[in-house]
This record gives sequence, C-alpha cells and structure tokens, in this order.
Amino acid sequence: MKIFLDTGNLDEIRWAAASGLIDGVTTSPSRLGAHDSKGDMPSLLADVCRLVNGPVTTDVASVDAEGMYREGRELAKVADNVIIKLPMIEEGIIAIRRLTLDGIRVQTTLIFTAAQALLAAKAGASYVSPSVGSLEDAGHDGLATVRDTRLLFDNYDIECGLLATGVRNPVHFVECGKIGADAVAITAPVLQSLFVHPLTDRGLDQFLSDWSKRIAKSRTGA
Repeated sequence: MKIFLDTGNLDEIRWAAASGLIDGVTTSPSRLGAHDSKGDMPSLLADVCRLVNGPVTTDVASVDAEGMYREGRELAKVADNVIIKLPMIEEGIIAIRRLTLDGIRVQTTLIFTAAQALLAAKAGASYVSPSVGSLEDAGHDGLATVRDTRLLFDNYDIECGLLATGVRNPVHFVECGKIGADAVAITAPVLQSLFVHPLTDRGLDQFLSDWSKRIAKSRTGA
C-alpha cells in the first residue's frame, strides 16, 4: 500500500521523503500558501515536485468544467508528476474526461459512495478518493465505502487507483490496507504515530538498561 503525505509543509515533506516512507504527496494551493505566503503557487508546487519521487496531487479553484480544465492544464505543466484533483460533481466529470484525453492524470475527491467512485473511474480518473474521516464525522462508515469501492473495482477489473483520504489514525491505516486500498493519504502526525507502541518503548528502555549494565560490568572487570 502506497503512502501519500497530506500536507503543504515543505519541512514535513523533506522529512518524510528523506526517510523513504512516502510514495507521493496530496496538497492544495491553500495549504502551500499557508506555509509560504510569499511564493507563487506554480513555484511552490514545483518545489514539492522536486522533493518527491512520486505523484503530487493538487486542487483547482474553479467549479465549472471549462475553468477546471483550463486550470488543470496549466498546473500539469509545472512537473510531470503533477496530478490534478477535481471534485466529484457533474462539471468535474466533464473536466476529468477532457483532461484525461489530453494525457493529464486526475484524482477525484469529495467521494462518499462507491457509486460516485465508479462514475469517476469510468470518466477516466487515475485515482478516486473516498474520505474515511469525513464520512465518519457525518455518522457513516467510511471504511465501508472504501471496501465497497474495492469490491466494485475488482468485480469489473477497473484500472483506477483507490486512494483513501481522511485516514486519521493507525486503525484507519491498517484497515485500509486490509481492505486493499492502493494508497492512503495521511498527515505527518499520523505517519509519526505509526512508529509508536508502548511495548516498543518498553523494549527499547530494557535494551538500553541491559546495555548500560553490561558496559558498567566490563569497566569494573567483574
């Protein structure tokens, strides 16, 4: 399962990229601007693309098909690894079709049902992104939507990546992997939390204690 870091913070991207743990980044102009208000969006996006050996997905601002198509074409010129994020609306479906016919990859967002995911995939999206956290906030089973999407895609051999977003904790992360999501988008704090377990800490403390005792014993010659 691939891991996409969900952030606009270049320091977080550098940290995660240096560790080799991430396969891509999901970001947006607003998040990039929040961390560098002085830079222009194409330059900031280019900075991210240079740091990541994998896809970098970003939003457009328009909500009409022509505007989304036009913005998507311009953003795709920034780097070869840019993927355009478009919302799951009727105008978005039209824009997806036009962009993919031009050879531009698209990630479809604001997906809350497997049916929506199927429509986006049929339009040509490279990735569909059901939001686990947003669905849970609304009282729905977000993981069930990921599971239903996986089943539909497998039933009909649909070649479209299933990129789960809103993955907020290690349980979400593992469950998405068990379901068979192709990728998950997680924040830096969630990625860091995957390292942590009380037994790991306890085992490390024990190791350090035993090692200290061994060194002390060797110094005394006992």
